[in-house]
Amino acid sequence: MRRRKQQSYLVTDESVLVEKFIPGGQALGQLSSGKKVFFWGALPGEIVTEFQVTLEKTSYLEAIALKIDQPSAQRIAPRDNCYLATSPWQILKYDYELTEKHALLVEIFRQAGLKNLPEILPVQTDGQDFFYRNKMEYGLFFDHEDQKLYPSFNQRGTHRKIKITKSSLERPEIFQAATKILDDLTARQIDGRKFQSILLRANQSGQVSGGLLEKNHPHPTFENLTDDLLGQTYSYSPNGFFQINLPVYELVLQEISQHIKTDKVLDLYSGVGTIGLSIIKNADIKELTLVEINKQAYGELEKNCQNAAQNHDVSIKPVLSESENALEYIAPDQTVILDPPRAGCDGKLITKLLEVSPQTIIYLSCNPATQARDLVLLSEKYTITKIQPYNFFPRTPHLENLVVLQLS
Repeated sequence: MRRRKQQSYLVTDESVLVEKFIPGGQALGQLSSGKKVFFWGALPGEIVTEFQVTLEKTSYLEAIALKIDQPSAQRIAPRDNCYLATSPWQILKYDYELTEKHALLVEIFRQAGLKNLPEILPVQTDGQDFFYRNKMEYGLFFDHEDQKLYPSFNQRGTHRKIKITKSSLERPEIFQAATKILDDLTARQIDGRKFQSILLRANQSGQVSGGLLEKNHPHPTFENLTDDLLGQTYSYSPNGFFQINLPVYELVLQEISQHIKTDKVLDLYSGVGTIGLSIIKNADIKELTLVEINKQAYGELEKNCQNAAQNHDVSIKPVLSESENALEYIAPDQTVILDPPRAGCDGKLITKLLEVSPQTIIYLSCNPATQARDLVLLSEKYTITKIQPYNFFPRTPHLENLVVLQLS
């Protein structure tokens, strides 16, 4: 039977065989009517006998699996009751997660039409699949039974808040700090509804910075944190951009440094400078240009560049600009590093890269689908020589992928 309620309804009269994972992390099945259904909470090979529909479109449904017949041998119990909100792949054995992420990357590149590729290497990991995130933002939940405030997340597919008493994705210091802040609000009888969220970040030493974000107010300025990457120290704001998983990020930086064969490097979408500035020593760079558009990140970039210039005999130039509007900095005798947002590279930038034809392009992406789109265009003049995925975000479907391109 099906009961409709606020655009969501329960289905108990279908048995749906789950076929495979799809890019994005959901599991694909098909109803008896032929309509596709994308499940959270189900694994390939399982049969879903009860599910909650969270979104209905003409050609497909999105749903949360509630009852499973014939559970997969790759299924494990999730650590957290909030796992669907934060890390829906907590139900996969970790080795299986790595295998499935690799398979999804292969499929994305196949669908894009990329050919003559080198072997897509196994997903690299540091083995730390929980307590790795150095940043988390929580909502606030007031429990009317015990009259206390708790951290919360939104239930997947809804705007309903889930009370959180344990979370295994972020560093423990972060959750402890959030709990302490909310216990203090409870003790002072302050209404939690005046706050938008709690934003907290921890460095590798376990120091935590951040705090409450008040509704309809500018975000406060929090105390900066510092971290080292390959021996280079960085200062950054808790509410600014900085990598979430630093140990795995260091693996990426070490790999990037091995592919720098020119003494001139252009680091586009550079953020606070963690790629270009980290690889100076290992890559023997003499001239480094870093481009960033976000003013807050650029302020941190300038400071980090000044710090690096004191320790290295390198010409370092930070540039405040959108990467697609800094095309004059692209030169043929350099290596270009790309680390764009999920939307990928702007078309103007791709056109200019093909026109100028720098020797090497190193492309790091948090969205392999848009990366594959850009690689198809760059393949007009470039040969892909290495594809190395990284598990930046364990227990989630997300993947970071590094591709090295050499001028053909």
